[in-house]
Amino acid sequence: MAEREDDHAEAWLQLKPVEPLPSQCCGSGCSPCVFDLYYRDLERWDTAQAKNDMSLLSGKQPPESQGCSTKLSPETFLAFHISTMEKVTRDTYLVRFTLPGNCHLGLLPGQHLILRGVVDDLEIQRAYTPISPATAQGYFDVLIKCYETGLMSRYVESWRPGDTAFWRGPFGSFLYEPKKYGELLMLAAGTGLAPMVPIVQSITDNEDDETFVTLVGCFKTFEDIYLKTFFQEQARFWNVRTFFVLSQEVSPDQLPWSYRDKTHFGRLGQELVDELVARCRRRPFTLVCGSPAFTEDMARCLLSAGLTEDSYFLF
Repeated sequence: MAEREDDHAEAWLQLKPVEPLPSQCCGSGCSPCVFDLYYRDLERWDTAQAKNDMSLLSGKQPPESQGCSTKLSPETFLAFHISTMEKVTRDTYLVRFTLPGNCHLGLLPGQHLILRGVVDDLEIQRAYTPISPATAQGYFDVLIKCYETGLMSRYVESWRPGDTAFWRGPFGSFLYEPKKYGELLMLAAGTGLAPMVPIVQSITDNEDDETFVTLVGCFKTFEDIYLKTFFQEQARFWNVRTFFVLSQEVSPDQLPWSYRDKTHFGRLGQELVDELVARCRRRPFTLVCGSPAFTEDMARCLLSAGLTEDSYFLF
């Protein structure tokens, strides 16, 4: 009798949800977060155990789906195959993932996904924004910067074409609406450029959307600028202006002629933010993405430039 009770208790323990490690939270404020899912499943487990009814757990979803699918889920990781992996700078990769047939990923401009990785038996999760157009068929592209001591970086650098990666989503509280803003000022540092790319593309792909865009990319050197072709193509549109801020270049003579008039040397600070806001035809709605220090500094600069908290969004 005691053995049956022990076996029954052990069965319940095996069904109890495992609390996520801190590394499994990407820190991007996703909803649901991995901890939201854990507490939801724990409450369901407590209820089922109190009623001694394991059938109440049958609605629990698996942590990942092995088959490739385009039906995204914020709760379930889906498998996507890596098609190509291009090293675009010394520490950044442009990775293309395949979608079955000519399917669309289903993300709206401004939304991001969560990538799941495992390194040394430690599960980690990070947020990334696909840079491919929302209308892209059969694929989606992600720009990923790798850091020397980063766990996710080790995982990403182990990828090879044909490998499988697991994503869930979509997430993101900012969803671009065509023609809602008369003018957008975009301030992006490094891979913070990612959420800006599909938004700009959606504007220039829509001939009815006459939103004016000023896109500012902040990088260390000219070689560090991502997606140069994208910048050049978008700057041909009448309603798009592009600027660069290079913190470690010392002379315009080092740049191609086409970049010299649109490049500032140093850092993006109050004086330059004031100038960018003043150049806008009307009071802009501003999008900011970069490191926490960059976004905090830009928020301060924008307020000092006369903008209000409801006139900018920090990714």
